[in-house]
Amino acid sequence: MQIAQDFKGQTVLTTFEMTPGTADDLMDALSEAYDKFIRHQPGFIAAALHMNDAQTRIANYSQWQRREDYMAMLRTPEMRERNRHIATLCRAFEPVMYEVMGVL
Repeated sequence: MQIAQDFKGQTVLTTFEMTPGTADDLMDALSEAYDKFIRHQPGFIAAALHMNDAQTRIANYSQWQRREDYMAMLRTPEMRERNRHIATLCRAFEPVMYEVMGVL
């Protein structure tokens, strides 16, 4: 994964809030979603998963060729089912689309 200011694709940052008791299960579900499904979708470039020390938050950074590619992946029956399961493992999650404005 490379972060560059001239990146013309879609960057998505998703944060997940959970308890330490579900942190590993949620990380497993996210890792499996990327391994088995998301990374094979058209327009997917790369992603990274991060967990805080307290195991109460996971941050996901992903890059897509186009916003439409990311949105199409979310609308698939498989991802909708996976997101329903993911929602049972966390208090909340929120994907937000960003543009790279600077690289330091």
